[in-house]
Amino acid sequence: MKIYTVGGAVRDELLGLPVKDRDYVVVGAGPEEMLRLGFKPVGKDFPVFLHPQTHEEYALARTERKVGKGYHGFECHAAPDVTLEQDLARRDLTINAIAKDDHGAIIDPFNGAADLKAGVLRHVSPAFAEDPVRILRVARFAARYGFAIVPETQALMRKMVEAGEADALVAERVWQEVALGLMEKKPSRMFEALRQCGALDRVMPEIDALFASGKQGVEALHALDAAAQAGASLEARFAVLACALDPLAVEALADRLRAPAACRDLALLAARHANLIADAAGLDAEVLLELLNATDVWRRPERFAELMTAALVDEPEAGAARARLERALRAAVAVDAGEIAQAAANPDEIRGRINAARLEAVRRALENQ
Repeated sequence: MKIYTVGGAVRDELLGLPVKDRDYVVVGAGPEEMLRLGFKPVGKDFPVFLHPQTHEEYALARTERKVGKGYHGFECHAAPDVTLEQDLARRDLTINAIAKDDHGAIIDPFNGAADLKAGVLRHVSPAFAEDPVRILRVARFAARYGFAIVPETQALMRKMVEAGEADALVAERVWQEVALGLMEKKPSRMFEALRQCGALDRVMPEIDALFASGKQGVEALHALDAAAQAGASLEARFAVLACALDPLAVEALADRLRAPAACRDLALLAARHANLIADAAGLDAEVLLELLNATDVWRRPERFAELMTAALVDEPEAGAARARLERALRAAVAVDAGEIAQAAANPDEIRGRINAARLEAVRRALENQ
């Protein structure tokens, strides 16, 4: 029985990056041996065990055979006679098919270390084509490291899309990979990679159409990378893409991806109000208050802050627009809505009186700036 560190931990260590999680492959053992040593079994699709003390994941070396369409259509074989090289051969990219033994020696049968040094993404074997999720993963790694996809892998991804493999992807899996890609260092690379192989049109046609429009697509990608550089949240980064889309397109996109409610809501607000926010430096008090009301800033001030980030992240007049919005908001929030409500003669008057008081406060604040 031998244990090897594999995958991302080895890859990132070779790149000189911090290692967050470690995965291990166990060669020469079966489930009975793992249980005898106190490991706890998890997962149903293939034999993975948790270490009794560290709770890290240890997977038995395995091979896979394609038996159906999509990324669920695999038959897994794990046994003591499966070698480390056989296990590594089923992995997606050469940079993820590197192992390290307990003495620190590197096992690299597919020259992943050389590809790391060259800054390229290359599939391990033709078996790459059996799992459409790998298209999304390659695009995500392009966004993380800025690596180029080698022509033969790009061609294979395109062939997979043309064969309909991308159509077998389920929404939850697509969103999981897209969300991870959005949070990478240069998320624009993910969309570029997906578009080059034709997958973007299959999984996010609204975004594909945006990029096909030319200038708008280039600006959206630039803004997305600016949001990443600014450390924006996932919700704000998704909303950056929505700024240039029609609200109906955003609804269709969010539904298709089954995006979380927070991402969907902020994206819809961005689609409806981003242009107005970008022009805020020249807006009068009445329009500013209408914007604050429409975005429900009174109950969700933190969401409005995210909305401003999404709408202004790459705007040349962002400073002036943000300053005017924040000044208007401070003035409106300072109005004591509770006191006005108590003084109103009947409930029907309350909203009008509060709005009038907020408008007057915003006007005064802007006149005195």
